[in-house]
Amino acid sequence: MIATALDHIPMPPVAKLLGWRLVDARPQDGWIKMAFDGKPDFCNPAGFIQGGILSSMLDDTMGPAVFVMTDGRLFTTTITMTVNFLAPAKPGPITGEATVTQLGKTIAFVEGRLTADDGTPLATATSSIRLVEAARALR
Repeated sequence: MIATALDHIPMPPVAKLLGWRLVDARPQDGWIKMAFDGKPDFCNPAGFIQGGILSSMLDDTMGPAVFVMTDGRLFTTTITMTVNFLAPAKPGPITGEATVTQLGKTIAFVEGRLTADDGTPLATATSSIRLVEAARALR
């Protein structure tokens, strides 16, 4: 596995709940790939993973893309996130990918997507993210 700034901070409880794992990253490109566990406990009555859980997976992919790109100097807080749900998500492995499309001094713009294990696109998102010095945010 690639070494990133994520190796130097404790994993948040929500990341553990989602089964969050770093798969790959290209920090210089602002790109990251994550794996999540689509647990049956996350399902709605129809048997599909609830949209709020998928949104959390997207958020937990897009923020780390900025953190990794800035070598851990900048932490993120989401300002806006627009999610498009493309297909119902069944329980099982889910992959998240995100790319930083613009990194400013105080705001970043990021695109993300989730896919099922068979490659089916599940959801896409765009986000505007406030940048905070990690030294202040991660005390």
